[in-house]
Amino acid sequence: MAKPRWRDYRTLSGRRPVRDFLMAVPSADRAAVVAAMGDVAAHGLAAARHLRGDVWEVRADGDRIAYRVLFSAEGARSFIFLALHAFAKRTRRTPPDAIELAERRLADWRARGSG
Repeated sequence: MAKPRWRDYRTLSGRRPVRDFLMAVPSADRAAVVAAMGDVAAHGLAAARHLRGDVWEVRADGDRIAYRVLFSAEGARSFIFLALHAFAKRTRRTPPDAIELAERRLADWRARGSG
């Protein structure tokens, strides 16, 4: 059985917002986020939190900030975890506008047949 792998959403112009966000995060915090994403790849959706519809959340704690990566399990057998949006969490609940942005990016990705 193939191991799931991560991909990141790309805009029509080729921008990679999740990658760009992670590259701006301090390296120790970036390592924590990548490790949390690795846990999801190793253990599947049981290691993530379902938010709404096809959107899931990876949680990672940095040195002083909590981070979230919103993603969707894509492909015939959900072997691709598509990172849609990443942000530093500042409130108790995941902001609804962050979930809506992830849903818009997912709809765009699917409409362009990027899967």
